[in-house]
Amino acid sequence: MNSLIDLEKTRKEFQSKKDSIKTRIIICAGTGCVANGALKVYNRFIEVIKEKNLNVTLDLHNESINSDTTFVTESGCQGFCQMGPLVTIEGNTFYVKVKPEDVDEIVDETVINNRPVERLLFVDPHSGKICRTHKDIEFYKRQSRTVLEHCGYINPSDINEYIYLGGYSAAEKAYLKMSPQQICEEITVAGLRGRGGGGFPTGKKWAFARAENSEKKFIICNGDEGDPGAFMDRSIMEGNPHAVIEGMLIAGKAIGADEGYVYVRLEYPLAVKRIRNAVEKAKEAGLLGDDVFGTGMKFNIHVMEGAGAFVCGEETALMSSIEGKRGMPNPKPPFPAQSGLWGKPTVINNVETLASVPMIIKDGASEYRKKGTQTSPGTKTFALTGHVMNTGLIEVPFGTTLREIIYNIGGGVTANNGEFDGKGFKAVQIGGPSGGCLTQEHLDLPLDFDSLKSIGAMVGSGGLVVMNNETCMVQIARFFMKFTQSESCGKCVLCREGTKQMLMMLDDIIAGNATLETIDLLEQLGTAVQKGSLCGLGKTAPNPVLSTIKQFREEYDAHVIQKRCPTKNCKALLTPEIIEEKCKGCGMCIKVCPVHAISGEKKKAHKIDEKLCIKCGACIDSCKLKAIEIGA
Repeated sequence: MNSLIDLEKTRKEFQSKKDSIKTRIIICAGTGCVANGALKVYNRFIEVIKEKNLNVTLDLHNESINSDTTFVTESGCQGFCQMGPLVTIEGNTFYVKVKPEDVDEIVDETVINNRPVERLLFVDPHSGKICRTHKDIEFYKRQSRTVLEHCGYINPSDINEYIYLGGYSAAEKAYLKMSPQQICEEITVAGLRGRGGGGFPTGKKWAFARAENSEKKFIICNGDEGDPGAFMDRSIMEGNPHAVIEGMLIAGKAIGADEGYVYVRLEYPLAVKRIRNAVEKAKEAGLLGDDVFGTGMKFNIHVMEGAGAFVCGEETALMSSIEGKRGMPNPKPPFPAQSGLWGKPTVINNVETLASVPMIIKDGASEYRKKGTQTSPGTKTFALTGHVMNTGLIEVPFGTTLREIIYNIGGGVTANNGEFDGKGFKAVQIGGPSGGCLTQEHLDLPLDFDSLKSIGAMVGSGGLVVMNNETCMVQIARFFMKFTQSESCGKCVLCREGTKQMLMMLDDIIAGNATLETIDLLEQLGTAVQKGSLCGLGKTAPNPVLSTIKQFREEYDAHVIQKRCPTKNCKALLTPEIIEEKCKGCGMCIKVCPVHAISGEKKKAHKIDEKLCIKCGACIDSCKLKAIEIGA
């Protein structure tokens, strides 16, 4: 049995060594930055510092350090994914888009001489302001990073860094000073609601499980984040895995569980690696095991990889997967808090929910409620993607508006080429394939569980996909319907067959083979799928389709009545147009047109009869003057 680590002693020792070093260099090693070469940057820093005969350390605990030591370390996602790889010289400078060949200059200028390398600093595209630190950048200034506070700072592989920043003190308090009832009540008073999408009160869920009379209970962390464009839970597991473990420890004490599972997507190898490492480090420190904080209570955690099925994000399907069965939903009731994993009372919370728990127990419910709204306290992480200048991982208090997120934190809407040119905001898909579409009229709507529910949308897990005026909303609806239809487990007829038929109708609309009756039938079938499906996947699958029809009915009508795609994205509905100023009347297009839809005299601009045109594109291919373009 491992002896329990002395938390306070560990904090003081880490503080002493941290105060002794000269410089700390933090390289973002979240998935996005790693994919862009962050580990090469990390290794190059070590090489260069050694080449210059400077004292370098990668670990503050096992090596002798002094006032000339440079501490090089990795962190989890720092959030500003658009600008990675990211490098922070602690308390000094923040660099963006760093490459290995930039490292020599950074060491010479910043590490040795405390001067910035200006070409690597972030420049605000609107004001032209050069930003030396995080605090100077609007993307960071306008956030409220609480759950994410340590994700881009601490080394996720070093438990001592987490402990230094107060880690595991909340679990210690919960096990030594609080009863299970007090823990549940504190979480209830804080108003913490599930961040996985449903928004169910966490304290109430825990209280239900606590009240069950059973010798065996389970805690499950749902890390099966599968929404397209969502990476909030992944980033927390990669950047601060011990916060998740501590949250599970506290939940275990609250309901009387002695065992927990972290269920992570197979597609998240870095998250799996870091959460497994964190579990092992917590065991070595005596924080997990058979005698938690000397209380005689047990709590052990297992990490399990999912098989890539989106439906396993649904709690009953997830439990079936853990049990070794096919991941398919089961009817409720009974709810997991009554009969869950292997028939025992089980609490299932998502990653962000559990990572929020330690700060509530440590600082108190009243402190937690200082952010957010009355019915949705606290903050929410969002994955901001799509046609927006600053894509990345953000965290804001509930009640923040879309306008603040898109235009101030996100830096504004971009064109399809990624450049900011004022094309304009059209919509944002919130909540992924389970969510809905928000438009211009919702820009000033406070984002929280209840306000979004009132307009037929939902927070979901936290994906925000921004779309500009060049986006075809019918294609967006089809994209999400294709995803959910492919991910349906097939158990329910309405979900299995209904989503397939909805996808076929969307294909007909895009191909120009639909009528107004098609849209009506699409709405009727969507409503039926919502009402008749067994689990959350089926019940929410029609949401993107129904919300885009509601918000952009005129765009659907244009596709079926005029056989026209207003945004010129649906190829089957595009009609060639001859540009008079460019056409020299050579007659080449007339010769190749198979249906004789083009007419005109030689050396005079020709014309295309839209009624005869079959949109084959032969005229475009034949025109050497580029005088024929796709019109609307």
